[in-house]
Amino acid sequence: MNRWMWRAGIAAVLIVWLLLGSLGGPSVSKLSEVQQNDNANFLPKQAESTVVANESAKFVDSKALPYFVLVERESGITPQDLAKVKAFIATIPGLDVGNGKKLGEYLVAPVGEPVPSRDGKALLITVQTNGDRADEVAGQGKTVLFTVADGLRNQIKKDLTPTGLQVYVTGPGGVFADFVVAFSGIDGILLGVALAVVFVILLIVYRSPILPIAVLLTAVFGLALAALIVYPLAKHGVLQLNGQSQGILFILVVGAATDYSLLLVSRYKEELHDYESKYEAMRVAWRASIEPIAASAATVILGLLCLLLSQLGSTKGLGPVGAFGIAGAFIAAMTFLPAVLLAFGRRIFWPAIPRVDHVHSADQVGGRRLWGRVSALVGTRARRVWVITALALLACAAFLPTFKASGTSQEDLFLNKVESVTGQEQLARHFDAGAGTPVQILTPVAQVDQVVQTATKVDGVGAASASIAPGVPPKVVDGKVLVQATLTVPADSPAATKVVKHLRSELDTVNPDILVGGNTAINLDVLDAAQRDLRVIIPTILAVIFVVLMLLLRSLVAAVLLVIANVLSFGATVGVSAVVFNHVFGFPGADPGIPLYAFVFLVALGIDYSIFLMTRVREEAQAYDTRQGILMGLAVTGGVITSAGVVLAATFSALAVLPILFLVQIAFMVAFGVLLDTTVVRSLLVPSAAYDIGKRIWWPSKLSRAAQEEDA
Repeated sequence: MNRWMWRAGIAAVLIVWLLLGSLGGPSVSKLSEVQQNDNANFLPKQAESTVVANESAKFVDSKALPYFVLVERESGITPQDLAKVKAFIATIPGLDVGNGKKLGEYLVAPVGEPVPSRDGKALLITVQTNGDRADEVAGQGKTVLFTVADGLRNQIKKDLTPTGLQVYVTGPGGVFADFVVAFSGIDGILLGVALAVVFVILLIVYRSPILPIAVLLTAVFGLALAALIVYPLAKHGVLQLNGQSQGILFILVVGAATDYSLLLVSRYKEELHDYESKYEAMRVAWRASIEPIAASAATVILGLLCLLLSQLGSTKGLGPVGAFGIAGAFIAAMTFLPAVLLAFGRRIFWPAIPRVDHVHSADQVGGRRLWGRVSALVGTRARRVWVITALALLACAAFLPTFKASGTSQEDLFLNKVESVTGQEQLARHFDAGAGTPVQILTPVAQVDQVVQTATKVDGVGAASASIAPGVPPKVVDGKVLVQATLTVPADSPAATKVVKHLRSELDTVNPDILVGGNTAINLDVLDAAQRDLRVIIPTILAVIFVVLMLLLRSLVAAVLLVIANVLSFGATVGVSAVVFNHVFGFPGADPGIPLYAFVFLVALGIDYSIFLMTRVREEAQAYDTRQGILMGLAVTGGVITSAGVVLAATFSALAVLPILFLVQIAFMVAFGVLLDTTVVRSLLVPSAAYDIGKRIWWPSKLSRAAQEEDA
């Protein structure tokens, strides 16, 4: 291929990516418009709480989403306070929620009289809105879910706050509205922080002002390509996208695109020391890099697609969302970045421009530089290194059983103080903690009285009734009645899920066809589904990764070693995280989906670095011998893989800028796990164990029978 054909190809690639960027860029900013953050949307149709939710719709005109307005005065509510509150209630239907619409259009029932607390210090107002319309876009691109809470809070500041009353907008509607605010930073803050962190690290790694910009543009274009696919699929309900998976998508694309770029750039720079022509250097580098990078991307994509086996829509949705992100990162790194590198030529490395001097990283084996010393350590004390390393990882993994992933209350998910959380805490002081968020029991009409009696005997249930008011007969639909039970503990707390589990058990003795639903039951079913997912998906991911490694390395032994090493790394990460979360940060617990998410990212992404190492080792072993190839592969890839690990860890750390417990925990676990994997597992455990095994590491391939070396 002559120079003009190369230039034409480069121009064509850059033009195509500019077009894709112009089309996909707007989709990135619109992803938040198609989020679904309601647990009820994520459960399978056969879940008990889902069945109750569908059946309960027959008893009311629409799905209700309640907002609680809690009014309190520590010295006691006065008649003047009551009059002010009633006047405020009268204004609620007329509150503006955007686009010229009034809040009254979204009410499913008139706002009733304020309910006084037993201690006389608080009043509770319940505003029942239409949950089916919560995602409608109101003014300024905000959903009704947010504008209702915003409208209530603004009116409260005018009517009630000046009188000295403490007023909070809380309940499910208030909590979800605060989630909207918390996730509002995804589009700008999260992506900006991630790119800024990566840029600083790349400046340090490359010591070049131009090259980091090229790598970041690769990540941005990869994200645009992914969003171009994800947005329409989420908009039309083909896949489910929530705030967590959107944040993870951004981080995955930036981290993966940077990792792939680092590997390609490193190999390209290495070849520039041997070839005068930048085109020939890129041809050799691209061919040498495509196999490990493609294998890495395929491993992560297949691992993410295993999440389609999940019973939870949020987890199931993350699978294809993340897979499209990785695909976008891979395509951008292997097409856009090479075109930019060739367009700038050697000048892109300025001021450290590589010259043809036939100097290679492999030459430092046994030298005084860091990776020369590490390779020398592995070559002289291989067995001692891997045994000590494995024991240290096992010691960390010993704390794994102390990791608490039984769920948390919605209030605990916020790491900053928000009004709905404070309001929920104050609500529990004056009323039954589960007030306003009852457990729903669907029972045959003939057993209503028995169900009510059984429910009220369950510890943690304050009251139960089938009537909407005293003396009013229960509504019967298709021979069934909806009984409502109020809990004495917060409805979204782990304690409440235990109460509902006990309640279901007791009601099963009355009639197995009696079903228990409501928000607490939804949380319980989510927990059960998450535990089932762990049992099903983790073995599946391990099997998929094992097959990919076996095919890539053409070795059964190497595949077994890498899988064991990465599982050990995952166990150590969870163990250390348990200690940090429980005793350093004092977190109340973790979302039940955290272990599975952490496993997917740490094992699927962590295996990348072992793939990068072992494919280079195999390449060198074919030219030399296995043990020399291990030392050369470690010396050559040590710097670039460690840099890639630092970049990925820093990228995931950017999730911590959002004040959501789930994302902060994922940020810590993945960042720590990736650093552990790159600095310990890939640098010490894997190469030293492989060195100790010798050429048998390639069994049963021909390379294991090569007579190039004598195993000591």
